[in-house]
Amino acid sequence: MSQEQKSPCIFCNIVNKLEDTEILYDDDFVCVFRDIKPASKFHILTVPKRHIEDARALTPNDFELVQKMLTVAKEMLTQNNYSIDDARFGYHWPPFRSVKHLHLHAIAPESEMGFLARMIFKKDSYWFVSPDYVASRL
Repeated sequence: MSQEQKSPCIFCNIVNKLEDTEILYDDDFVCVFRDIKPASKFHILTVPKRHIEDARALTPNDFELVQKMLTVAKEMLTQNNYSIDDARFGYHWPPFRSVKHLHLHAIAPESEMGFLARMIFKKDSYWFVSPDYVASRL
């Protein structure tokens, strides 16, 4: 695709390989890459290839996709020698998101997150919710 055919969505461009971003995992449904502002040593984003604006836009038909996103994120942590027990997983809840394309954060080690990162990615807050919370709403 030419430069003119890029999407206004940076994550759509990444999954379509129109950006110079290292892809850590890629299949027919999801793509994984590093967060540009890591909150710990290993901070990845798992995004669906299909553009979904955010967690609030998910429908019951997306349940398997949400489960796959979490499974892939956990596998990526394990493959990179990080413990799932010392990791934080979650979605920023609208309107508290920087990119309007659904993405699951996986951050490890959680124990090494700084104060500001712990606030931005605060568990079960108004702005950062768990994968279980998202799945329970479908």
